[in-house]
Amino acid sequence: MHLVSVMMLFHCFSGKNMTIPARVLITSALPYINGVKHLGNLIGSMLPADVYARFSRSVGRETLFICATDEHGTPAELAALEAGQSVRDYCTHWHVIQKEHGERFGLSWDWFGRSSSPQNRELTQYFARELWKNGYLEVRKTRQVYSVAEKRFLPDRYVIGTCPHCGYDRARGDQCENCTRVLDPADLINPRSAVSGSPEIEIRESAHLFLKQSEFAERIRTWIDSHKGDWPNLVTSIAEKWLDEGLQDRGITRDLEWGVPVPDDIANGELKGKVFYVWFDAPIEYIAATKEWADATGKGDLWRDWWTERGGNDPRAVRYVEFMAKDNVPFHTVGFPCTLFGVNETLPEGEKWKVVDRLKGFNWLTYYGGKFSTSSKRGVFMDTALDLLPADYWRYYLLANAPESADSSFTWEHFAGTVNKDLADVLGNFVNRVTKFCVSRFDGKVPDAIYGEEEQALIAELDGRITTYRGFLEAMEFRKALGELRAIWVVGNEYLTRAAPWTHFKTDPARAAVGVRMGLHLVHLFGHLAAPIIPSYAKVIHAAILPAPDLIPWPDETMAGFLDQLKPGHVIHPPEVLFAKITDEQVEEWKTRFGGE
Repeated sequence: MHLVSVMMLFHCFSGKNMTIPARVLITSALPYINGVKHLGNLIGSMLPADVYARFSRSVGRETLFICATDEHGTPAELAALEAGQSVRDYCTHWHVIQKEHGERFGLSWDWFGRSSSPQNRELTQYFARELWKNGYLEVRKTRQVYSVAEKRFLPDRYVIGTCPHCGYDRARGDQCENCTRVLDPADLINPRSAVSGSPEIEIRESAHLFLKQSEFAERIRTWIDSHKGDWPNLVTSIAEKWLDEGLQDRGITRDLEWGVPVPDDIANGELKGKVFYVWFDAPIEYIAATKEWADATGKGDLWRDWWTERGGNDPRAVRYVEFMAKDNVPFHTVGFPCTLFGVNETLPEGEKWKVVDRLKGFNWLTYYGGKFSTSSKRGVFMDTALDLLPADYWRYYLLANAPESADSSFTWEHFAGTVNKDLADVLGNFVNRVTKFCVSRFDGKVPDAIYGEEEQALIAELDGRITTYRGFLEAMEFRKALGELRAIWVVGNEYLTRAAPWTHFKTDPARAAVGVRMGLHLVHLFGHLAAPIIPSYAKVIHAAILPAPDLIPWPDETMAGFLDQLKPGHVIHPPEVLFAKITDEQVEEWKTRFGGE
């Protein structure tokens, strides 16, 4: 076994990860409701969450993969106003579209819910009541922006101006998307209304609920420290930055009509007409969407088992994994945990709400070094991507270049080069060469042959590489995982070049049969290993050798057994050319169409 394989096994199955429960709960950051999501949104949370869900199912874990549209907040109101629709109708329309796009990309959600659901309304109000009862909510008068021109208070995102920290001139009143600092609208320099553009705004007082996050600072720090070495440095460093700057209490209500209303039994009805801040109710939707799933599938109260803390020996124990881009990390390492810790304080052991076990954060995918832009028609969005090429082309490229340790940049040249070299030349060419040669020289049947020393050496190398590949998937290190998967494909190609059955067929048919037999087994193996990454094409590859099940299992047995399981005489079914190459002409056309450079 390779040294790296041994080290990965130690990394993945030692310490905190030694015993991974047989049940895994996976959530990805909720895509916001306004419009089609771009490739950066996809690789920043939804796609890697899907790969981990598919992998977890393949190794036999009971897996629940939950996502939903994030439908509250001011951007939805603004977008609905621009579209001439009610906010509810606007959100319903885009929920359907986003669900369809995700499914076409092969995202294997067990449930794709909505934060505007009755379940989320009920649970959000429950959490708020418990926090109020436990003394972690407080009514405070706040200085809030009031638009004279529009005769209304402006919620945070309705206010734009210059960020006092980095100078970005279109910072929102809740967070600067350039430097990711959380803001108060009153902090902005030269603020103006995002609706009318009017600078005629005043600062007036308004009563709001505040979550006393400052009281959880040490508890949050201890919790974050317990995950150092287990969570990516990107995640823990962002959380520590917030803590080091001093954890501030956070307003969790807004002057809006669309959202979860504050119940009258909180603060004696003083906050009637206000709704909860979107960043308070959106994480609760992870739980609510699980309840939506249970309600829709007749599972009753079983949804609670996924979200209740259980001891390690309890068969209902769950490992909870979150996936998100770096701008969402603060709300999941501070805000949502404060909510859960505050509610859990008065709950008995075994009934406390589960906090995340592993949080996988991502940097940003850029487009030629700049931001994707809907308004400027710059970059690739999920709908147009699928119009150009099958989903698996995009899945492979995005995962192979996932922005894990730093931001990564999408370019058409790099995309085409990766697809052409890895998918077409290395994987597709191998599958087509072996299967078609088998048809032309062995009547499309698996030959009878006995492996020699070269095949035994290959088997030993693959045992080590597959262990390494699994270790990277377990650790959610996707770029490394795809690098190892490609290396496995390359090892297969190198073997086939050395075996050269097309050369030996006329002079030594028995030797040619050995190469073909091993080649067909490798095709079968590639179908299994690629299933979490390129699920549609993995089924096609698998079906070339054996009928493909809906869930292609992980090849758990040793390679000595797996690579010798096909019976002589078994009939194979070669696929057509798997991956068409992307031409230079297509690259130039797409650069022009989507704003490359």
